[in-house]
Amino acid sequence: MSGAAARLGQITTQLVGSPKDRILQKNPDDVVITCALRTALTKGGKGGFKDTPAQDLLAGIFRGLLERSAIDPSAVDDIAVGSVLAPGGGATEFRAAALVAGFPVTAAVSSLNRQCSSGLQAVVNIAHAISAGMIDVGIGAGVESMSTQYGPGAVTEFSDLLESHPEAKNCKVPMGVLSEKMASDRGVTRAAQDAFAAASYQKAEAAQKAGLFDAEIYPLTVDWEDPKTGEKKKLTVAKDDGVRPGMTQEALSKIRPAFSKTGSIHAGNASQISDGAAAVLLMKRSTAEKLGQPIVGKFVAASVAGVEPLLMGIGPWAAIPKVFAKTGLTKEDVDIFEINEAFASQCVWCANELGLDPKKINPKGGAIAFGHPLGCTGARQVSTLLTELKRTGGRVGVSSMCIGTGMGMAAVWVAE
Repeated sequence: MSGAAARLGQITTQLVGSPKDRILQKNPDDVVITCALRTALTKGGKGGFKDTPAQDLLAGIFRGLLERSAIDPSAVDDIAVGSVLAPGGGATEFRAAALVAGFPVTAAVSSLNRQCSSGLQAVVNIAHAISAGMIDVGIGAGVESMSTQYGPGAVTEFSDLLESHPEAKNCKVPMGVLSEKMASDRGVTRAAQDAFAAASYQKAEAAQKAGLFDAEIYPLTVDWEDPKTGEKKKLTVAKDDGVRPGMTQEALSKIRPAFSKTGSIHAGNASQISDGAAAVLLMKRSTAEKLGQPIVGKFVAASVAGVEPLLMGIGPWAAIPKVFAKTGLTKEDVDIFEINEAFASQCVWCANELGLDPKKINPKGGAIAFGHPLGCTGARQVSTLLTELKRTGGRVGVSSMCIGTGMGMAAVWVAE
């Protein structure tokens, strides 16, 4: 068959069948994932990575990606890293981390910040660069050391001009305060939030005990100082250390509200402050086959949406329908939704409004149970999602999150 005839047959195939059938088809130009890894996620200021800088976490996960994928480092054209708190966007140290990890000087590096979706945006940027022909092989990654960089210094003071605009000044309202307002305005009860949070803890505990996170985690050995004795030692971190065993809705109901005496949001039904890194290796299907890279999934499409800054938690509600419109998919076509649990309040509201099946949402728990290192999460979700889809025999997954200042992002993935 001639090349033209083969291409015509491919196009004809794409025009028939349901939207789900079409995205499940395999084509040479598909942007595929050949490796997706993360570090363990550890408690901010207390956990296994509390003394490890973000650039060291990044270098570690880069080494893991090279080891697990066996990709020739010289084949990687570009690396995008999402991070929220790093001074200067982390551009200098992230480039240095790539060199330390073993990438040659020919592998370019960029950093970016779209708040809580930074890791996802990094992966999507690389996918789009591959699709456009700008690069052949790339890595989308995310990293955050909230232990060392979280605090007031991460936010720039607003000018008088920004303060004078009623909507603009809302962009700096603290997340907890605006999430409390959203829960109140949208009628999300504390009982509903605590029930959702308890389920997240319980799912994460069960998954961890069953070893369901092991395949997606690359263990790192780091320096760690015992806060009680001051003893310094090497520590190998291979498990999320924020998972709390035996958590129940009743136990959560006893925790005092954090932002208002009469509020509903507290430390137990909001995401944990955490440290961690994740990385995703991408290329076209034809390139993967040429390089002998095993394909674990493919990127289909992504969307981003803006919402009112004070209602930033509803971001997934705005972004998921947009990515469905781009792909023709429906919620019934999706096997797993990985929705970042910034706060139980926003997850509960978004899931209810979208009519999502609770059994499909975060089957191994989420950020409430094991943490939300801001820039890392979007890339972390890819490894969690593809690993669980493979284990359960599912094919289609959606990752999504709300974004500070009033946005949402979502992406569709297919497991192979």
